[in-house]
Amino acid sequence: MSKSFAQIPQAVNEEVKSYAPGSPERAQLLDAYKKMFNEVTEVPQYIGSEEIFSGNKKEIRPPHDHQKVVGYFHEGTQEDVKKAIDTALAAKEAWVAMPWEDRAAIFLKAADLIAGPYRAKLNAATMIGQSKNAMQAEIDSACELIDFLRFNVQYMTEIYADQPISSPGIWNRVDYRPLEGFTFAITPFNFTAIAGNLPSCMALMGNVVVWKPSDKQTLAAKVTMEVFKKAGLPDGVINMILTSGAETAKTVLEHPDFAGLHFTGSTKVFNTLWKQIGDNIDKYRTYPRIVGETGGKDFVMVHKSACPTEVAVGLVRGAFEYQGQKCSAASRAYIPSNLWNEVEKQMKEMLATVTLGSPEDFSNFMTAVIDKNSFEKSKAYIDRANASSEAEVVIGGTYDDSVGYFVQPTVIKATNPKYESMVEEIFGPVLSVYVYDENEFEATLKLVDETSAYALTGSIFAKDRAAVEFASKALKNACGNFYINDKPTGAVVGQQPFGGARASGTNDKAGSAMNLLRWTSVQTIKETFVPAKDYKYPFLEK
Repeated sequence: MSKSFAQIPQAVNEEVKSYAPGSPERAQLLDAYKKMFNEVTEVPQYIGSEEIFSGNKKEIRPPHDHQKVVGYFHEGTQEDVKKAIDTALAAKEAWVAMPWEDRAAIFLKAADLIAGPYRAKLNAATMIGQSKNAMQAEIDSACELIDFLRFNVQYMTEIYADQPISSPGIWNRVDYRPLEGFTFAITPFNFTAIAGNLPSCMALMGNVVVWKPSDKQTLAAKVTMEVFKKAGLPDGVINMILTSGAETAKTVLEHPDFAGLHFTGSTKVFNTLWKQIGDNIDKYRTYPRIVGETGGKDFVMVHKSACPTEVAVGLVRGAFEYQGQKCSAASRAYIPSNLWNEVEKQMKEMLATVTLGSPEDFSNFMTAVIDKNSFEKSKAYIDRANASSEAEVVIGGTYDDSVGYFVQPTVIKATNPKYESMVEEIFGPVLSVYVYDENEFEATLKLVDETSAYALTGSIFAKDRAAVEFASKALKNACGNFYINDKPTGAVVGQQPFGGARASGTNDKAGSAMNLLRWTSVQTIKETFVPAKDYKYPFLEK
């Protein structure tokens, strides 16, 4: 065991590579993409030391080329879920006993593996399986996951160093124990970084994990598990299962040793899981921790003093990067009447240059939405807007699923601020705009706050500082991440801890010490050096 107070390397944000023509990273990524695209990858479950190929194979098809089969994931059963739980619990004692420096070293090594030899492979898997362009894959599956791993190690050491004061003759300290039992991570399709962070941050704090990734993210999840294994993660600490969501939740949430849920996904699913936990509360050894980041209907509020070009750029990037499939994506915008014509004109000019297609073609700003259901959902909102007397499609509005699930970037202008596309989460490349009277700024702020059940991200564009200050107060509870003169997307680990409240989740801020604390159970220890030998206190003397 170490006889020193180790200092970990200072965490810094991973540099985003440019992938400019002629750059070495561009060539490496294209080679990795072509290789993986033209192979057939088999994705197993990882339970303990085993890679389980069930034979019940489910096709993996790129959303941008849905006729192409690039691999299969091997779907598991509820017996596999039970095995994963038992395996995790069996690995717990040794993992908890491992010095924190060794746990830190595993995940720091994982970060360096992603930064180096696995970078192109993980980015390519994300591009193929989740239809991200090269830049969106780079900032997600490479840089953000690297940042999560490195900064979480730093946050862990800061947490462990946070100790209470002691009185004379007494030594007070706290032990940041892992939770008693096993933890459960459910991760989404849209961010490889989130998929890697949710199980690994719990494991870093000494917990053992059953991890269920989205079946739309299995290519990148496989590479993530390869990295963890290569970094020296002991067998059984993180177990990746590929099983039915509803059945798996029932099996996991009925287990007496279930200790915590780390979730990113839809509000509806999270609500269902929370209810199940409540129904099973008498079965548990301890009250489970519940951490969830869910939906969003993220706003851009524009003041009459704003720069139209800055607004247009913020909306194009915020609404349409990764096809609007970010929980933070700009989905509703409130634009004053004095700026709308210019903002609309510039957005039309910008979006006329946007092309959709395969992420293998680096000139494509957008690719496909994730699957048929997502395509049909976006299509339905567009069709209803075209038929509505309360809305009109002013930009885009076309779609085609003959090759891939492509939806053109679409802007709906609503005359009713409570029109459905202004209120409901779409999770596609559809931005809704309400043009308000430029002199009704304060009333419109109230509208922004009350329109949506969600409270994830939002932004204000204004040159007038008084307007910024007023909006910041009025929208204090309308979002967990607030941006001033910027798009409401692109939170960076270590800079903007991410999360929202209301129907957007528990606001436990991924990418911060606040989140890691949720995966500890603190024990306070008081040691008295010279114990009393008489029960009497001085006040008792006559």
